[in-house]
Amino acid sequence: MSFSLARGGSTTRANVYAGTSAPSAPGTQRTTRPIVTGTSVIGIKYAGGVMLAADTLASYGGMAKYKNAQRLVSVNPKTLIGGGGEYSDFQSLTDLLRANALQDSCTADSLYAEEDGAEECAREVWNYIRAVMYNRRNKMNPLWNDIVVAGFAQDKDGSTGEPFLGLVDKIGTAYGDDMIATGFGSYLALPILREKYRADLEEGEARALLEDCMRVLFYRDCRASNRIQIAKVTKEDGVLISEPYELDTSWDSASFVVPKGELEGDGGW
Repeated sequence: MSFSLARGGSTTRANVYAGTSAPSAPGTQRTTRPIVTGTSVIGIKYAGGVMLAADTLASYGGMAKYKNAQRLVSVNPKTLIGGGGEYSDFQSLTDLLRANALQDSCTADSLYAEEDGAEECAREVWNYIRAVMYNRRNKMNPLWNDIVVAGFAQDKDGSTGEPFLGLVDKIGTAYGDDMIATGFGSYLALPILREKYRADLEEGEARALLEDCMRVLFYRDCRASNRIQIAKVTKEDGVLISEPYELDTSWDSASFVVPKGELEGDGGW
């Protein structure tokens, strides 16, 4: 056996088997499916700004593994995002957006970038995420997330404009609306939002509507939790994110207590 002691060479033992090659490096890896996931994010515009809601549960397959996975994040003083899907991909995207915000503040003409409006507005963040998602999709290595972006658009003169609410999915499809829901929320929460939404909703009404939607999701989505967060973006206060809290729930509905399968008792074995 021999060792390679040449400058820059390997100090591992040389292959002693004639005609054999060193083991090849593993091929490029791709995320083929999400592993640790969060479920629905719901967003709505109201009279004073934009509001988002999401629970704090991250599931490992069918197991409710992490009970404090916060999925509503401020990426700059004007913009809020919420993410469903693979939690590690959401963390990676959040780190990228915060790095961009830090670079913007460091390269701004003024030390007071926040006051001068140097940060990206919500529409710009939304467009950037759309480009990132589409780029990763084209590399066959997508970020497995649905991202909701909330904040305010920016007028041509640099002033804060109208409330903005947009969605980007994992293949780069993007759109904006007055109300948005991801995951199971697009099936269970959107009908409630469409029935009760008004453009002049007050903050308390918007919060109550989102809580009603999150309560229904807790009842009907086995990957949802009643421990939620509410976040809002307003012109006056910027981004505000609540601490996690638990919704009041009731299991007195007849459909929850009636015996299943015509069996006595609770329907279990």
